[in-house]
Amino acid sequence: MKIQDIIDGKKEWRAHMARVKALPQDYQIVYKEIQKYLFKVGPIELTEGTGLLSGIVDLFEEGASYGKGVLEVTGSDVADFCDDLIKDSKTYADVYQESVNQEVSKAMKKVTNKTK
Repeated sequence: MKIQDIIDGKKEWRAHMARVKALPQDYQIVYKEIQKYLFKVGPIELTEGTGLLSGIVDLFEEGASYGKGVLEVTGSDVADFCDDLIKDSKTYADVYQESVNQEVSKAMKKVTNKTK
């Protein structure tokens, strides 16, 4: 990774967070919880820029512009809202699960070949 990429990434993040801070307070609170949730659940695309999070801010900005409360936008089950957003995304848990399965498969092949 080049230094310029890091600098650009920080600028992008600061601009993103400025958008979040411009949202009404109820939206900011829910956004922060969504961000924490997504960082814990670990969709891989979160490490590839602010795309998913920016999409959430876009949605929130639109909801706020119509005068909707944040839970009118997300629904009352915010975790379910998040899960729905990332249902087709690969997570770090998926990657780890795949690596475990590959390692077991390799080990079993070695054992099977030795017993023949």
